[in-house]
Amino acid sequence: MQKFDAIRPYYDAEVNQALQRVVNHPMMKALMDFSFPDLPDQEWKDHLTRTHSIRDFQCNFLYHSVQRVIERSSDGFTTSGFEKLEPNTSYLFISNHRDIILDTSLLNVALFEHGLVMTASAIGDNLVKKSFLLALSKLNRNFLVQRNLPPRELLMSSKLMSEYIAQLLLRENRSVWIAQREGRTKDGNDMTQQGVLKMLAMGAGDDNLMDYFKKVKIVPVSISYEYDPTDALKMPRLIAEANNEIYIKEKNEDFMTLLSGIMGQKKRIHMHVGDILDTEIDGIAREFDNSNKQIQALAQVIDDAILSHYKLWPTNFIAYDLLHNTNQFADRYTEEEKALFERRLEIRIDEDNPIAFQGFLAMYANPVINKMKYENAV
Repeated sequence: MQKFDAIRPYYDAEVNQALQRVVNHPMMKALMDFSFPDLPDQEWKDHLTRTHSIRDFQCNFLYHSVQRVIERSSDGFTTSGFEKLEPNTSYLFISNHRDIILDTSLLNVALFEHGLVMTASAIGDNLVKKSFLLALSKLNRNFLVQRNLPPRELLMSSKLMSEYIAQLLLRENRSVWIAQREGRTKDGNDMTQQGVLKMLAMGAGDDNLMDYFKKVKIVPVSISYEYDPTDALKMPRLIAEANNEIYIKEKNEDFMTLLSGIMGQKKRIHMHVGDILDTEIDGIAREFDNSNKQIQALAQVIDDAILSHYKLWPTNFIAYDLLHNTNQFADRYTEEEKALFERRLEIRIDEDNPIAFQGFLAMYANPVINKMKYENAV
């Protein structure tokens, strides 16, 4: 449908032509050299130019790229909950947001390995301004979230995106990934923005709102990294906000954050997919007849699912104890793990800047604080 042309990924019929255009791009060579270090250039070029679908590109190329990232920048990627999902079934994955590229790439690796439908995934158009990155995102089944629009255009863009998401889920049987909020979490507090749910609600059309949210099969996703590779990069924004200043991004900041997120050290990574929100949505429908109240309640249900299944690491407990000057969680980490974290803090943060120092610790400690709200969750 032409109405979605401004935001949609490539159709399979467009994939080969797109690959022919980028096969000789220096960034494609860098990506392939990273993914297949022992393969001669001509071999991967020949394979690329014989590729005619997004699935083939993802499975034969990007899957290996993500495996190399896991191998090079982490101590392993574990998952839980995927066995509850059905094959040949589309889901709306609503996830906490740690990394621009990897959150959705890791989800697709897990879905692929479990024989499940992979996702079309939302990505901000500010992140793919370079033509190669735009082509790569469309080859990876990303659809564009249009940023920085005037209010009227933003409303129209939200409506278009909600219709496209509904089309993917209900007509094309394609799963969708979307972050619970705009932009990555800067302070470790994972909270669903009601605006995201209101955008999704626009796709309901004539359906009852809660019936629609049941129909699209919402699955909350919790992703956690032992180390956040972009932790120090988040501090300038936190400092500006603490000083009531407007934060202005550096030129190419988004791109540099993207690279740091992919290649920076994460240690262990865990992803949990929760249960489909079904009885919870029925409960909301019974309790509230006002759509705003329903969306507010749904945001809380998603938060509860994400936070209660969030995997806490030694770094989270160390940061909590340092922040609160306590040994409450000393049994959750070793002295060596504590020394490594303190060294990271010392290298990355100026201890004479209390906002940055406290902000860095809080980013790691807040998941512990949030999870303590749930009985027996910590």
